[in-house]
Amino acid sequence: MMTLIYILAGIVALVILLAIIAPKNYNVSRSTVVNKDKATVFEYLKYLEKQREWSPWQKKDPNMEQKLTGTDGTVGAVSYWNGNKDVGEGEQEIKKIVEGETIEGELRFYKPWKSTSDCYLNVEDAGGGTKVTWGFSGKNKFPVSIMMLFMNMDKAVGKDFEEGLASLKQNLES
Repeated sequence: MMTLIYILAGIVALVILLAIIAPKNYNVSRSTVVNKDKATVFEYLKYLEKQREWSPWQKKDPNMEQKLTGTDGTVGAVSYWNGNKDVGEGEQEIKKIVEGETIEGELRFYKPWKSTSDCYLNVEDAGGGTKVTWGFSGKNKFPVSIMMLFMNMDKAVGKDFEEGLASLKQNLES
């Protein structure tokens, strides 16, 4: 009986230790330079419908169910999707637009698991072109935070961001 108590106490202690050292936040971003002026790039980026043209997840499930509510390109617009296992189910809402500088949003995932993240697209002058930075950030809640000890969010979605930005660059420059 005492052995079982020691084993259980050890497991509880291990979970507490892992929860303490686990990453509490994540922030993933990638950038590219588009050879177009900042105003043109920003105008393109602020529309959720346009994001479907360069989204890496659109390529993973071109037949996913999609719906847009609100006025696209304005605060409050929401893009909903429900797709295969590679894209899951969720929605993105435009929360803030600083004209010519940034579009901030909220990503709400429903499947494969529930989570909420902040997302953003920033633009800045880059010597004749426009630097676009695409990213998202959020908090890792327990017990997901423990899983993040064994999974790197940057590696998990960084390549998707790079692929999306390459498509964005190609679309705007062609």
